[in-house]
Amino acid sequence: MNNSKHFSNRRTFLKSAAGIGALGTVLPEAVLANNPQLVSPDPAKGHVFLSEPYLQYAGPGSMTVRWIANLPSYSWVEYGETDSLGQKAHSVTEGLVDAYNRINGITLRDLKPGTTYQYRVYSKEITDFKSYKLTYGKTIESGLLRFKTPDEQSDAVSCLVLNDVHDRPETITHLLSLKGNDPFDFVFLNGDLFDYQTDEQQLIDHLLTPCSAGFAKEIPFLFVRGNHETRGKYRSELPQYFSNPSGKSYYSYTWGPVHFNVIDTGEDKPDSEPVYAGIVDFDAYREEQGRWVEQVMQSPAFKKAKFRVVFMHIPTFHHNNWHGPMHCQKVFTPLFNKHKIDLCISGHTHKYGVHEPVANQHNYPIIIGGGSKDGTRTIMKLKADRKTLRLSMLLDDGKEVGTYQVTAKR
Repeated sequence: MNNSKHFSNRRTFLKSAAGIGALGTVLPEAVLANNPQLVSPDPAKGHVFLSEPYLQYAGPGSMTVRWIANLPSYSWVEYGETDSLGQKAHSVTEGLVDAYNRINGITLRDLKPGTTYQYRVYSKEITDFKSYKLTYGKTIESGLLRFKTPDEQSDAVSCLVLNDVHDRPETITHLLSLKGNDPFDFVFLNGDLFDYQTDEQQLIDHLLTPCSAGFAKEIPFLFVRGNHETRGKYRSELPQYFSNPSGKSYYSYTWGPVHFNVIDTGEDKPDSEPVYAGIVDFDAYREEQGRWVEQVMQSPAFKKAKFRVVFMHIPTFHHNNWHGPMHCQKVFTPLFNKHKIDLCISGHTHKYGVHEPVANQHNYPIIIGGGSKDGTRTIMKLKADRKTLRLSMLLDDGKEVGTYQVTAKR
């Protein structure tokens, strides 16, 4: 091997990589496809936000602010209890401030519970990023926004639940219009918001834009995959756009009198199904979650909660008996029965319904939201204090089509 030629080629590569600039056009398309942080949509627009800020609940005493810019940048959040703000936060990974990226998730920590904060986001374009010289370009900023921090020890909590939107952003807008004047602390998105994952623009147009317009600039949402979010060429990039309390696709959290368990139910067909082409392994993944659920449901937070609610896209019963639903039934039902959950909220079937407990099957009620077609779409309103948990399900014409109430037993 000619070493001098090898080192020359390496120097050429490093020089090219260091001078990629905002477009990243030196990198192969396959690399860019797996690294959306480096791709710059429509650079001719100049430096602009591709999404408005949207809030994610990341755990006690915190709030995560997310947004997308179109050019690689250094980004931060300024925030405070007054419009003068006064505090600044950026994201740091192992001593390095996250920069030269477009997809931002910055967690504000040590926040006071039940307190209103104001905030503004900033992205400063990085036009050149060399080893010993970084060049900045234009800085863009959002308007002044606000949010109220959760009080995990509060006596009450309320939320809205949407499921099975299937790439119809107008459904999100319409269903939110039915919520009435009742306040809510967060929105839970219970899977199949999309048909399959195509690209970033789909995420922006079909989810982030209607959510930000409807509530997400000031009220957080939490998200769990349905079986359709596991499909498509952009499926593995999905986690870059969401922040959950555990940093995983399954997680738990306590808000007021309710302990919530969130389960990622995976695909609905066998892993060996030819359509999956050998690149899924959901049976083992569900079993992993079963072991995790067993641990969580023995925790003090779970045991002392007045109410125990599970969110999972595929229900354990009242489904089509395909492999995925039956495996969910096998893995999770014994745990739910053993640890006495109060409510399981699902989607998937596109048939809304309130299913009472059934002895020797599921000793807990199962609430299933509707589908994506007009006349089947639903929004749920869940409210709990330390004595009572109530759920109301509204059809897309505003009619109430299901209710359930649980009285505290502990």
